[in-house]
Amino acid sequence: MPYRIARLRRRCRPLLDQLALPRPFSIEPLCAHLSAHRRRPLHLHPLPPQAAAAGACGLWVATDTDDHIFYEQRTARSHQEHIVLHEIGHMLFNHHAVTDTAGSPVGLLGDLSPRLVRRILARANYSTRQEQEAEMLATLIRTGETGPVRCPPSDTYGKLHAALGVSTDHEL
Repeated sequence: MPYRIARLRRRCRPLLDQLALPRPFSIEPLCAHLSAHRRRPLHLHPLPPQAAAAGACGLWVATDTDDHIFYEQRTARSHQEHIVLHEIGHMLFNHHAVTDTAGSPVGLLGDLSPRLVRRILARANYSTRQEQEAEMLATLIRTGETGPVRCPPSDTYGKLHAALGVSTDHEL
C-alpha cells in the first residue's frame, strides 16, 4: 500500500509544482489563480438537490468557454472545500468521463443543455485511477504539500500539525 501511495504522490507532484497556493489557504484565491492560468472562468455552484439526492457530492462540468464546479452545500465548510479541491484535481489532471452520454449526469443539473457540456465528471467511488488521483491531489493541496518534500515529523506536535495541515519547519 505505501508504494502505491508513493506512486500516486509522484503523479501529483508536477501539478502541485505549477500551483501558487494562497497563504493562508483559501479556495477563492486558488480558483482565481486557476482561472487566470487556464484562461477561462471557473465558477463554483451549490449542487442542485436532484444531484445530491442521486448520490453526487461534487461535479466538474467543462463547457467550451468555462469550468463549473458543483459541491454539496449541506455539509461542513471544510468538506465543501475538499469536494471543490477534488474536482479541481480532475480538472488539473484533465480527466475525462468514463461513461457514455446515456450514463452522463448532465440530467442532474436541471435545465443545462447537454450540447453545451464538453466534459462532465461526477464522483461515484474511489476505486478508479482518476478518482484516486483527484483525491490525492485534493489532499495534498489542502495540506499544503507543495515545494520541497517534507520529512515526516517525529514529535507529537509535529505530527499533530501535519495531520491538521499546518505548515511546519520539518523540510529537507
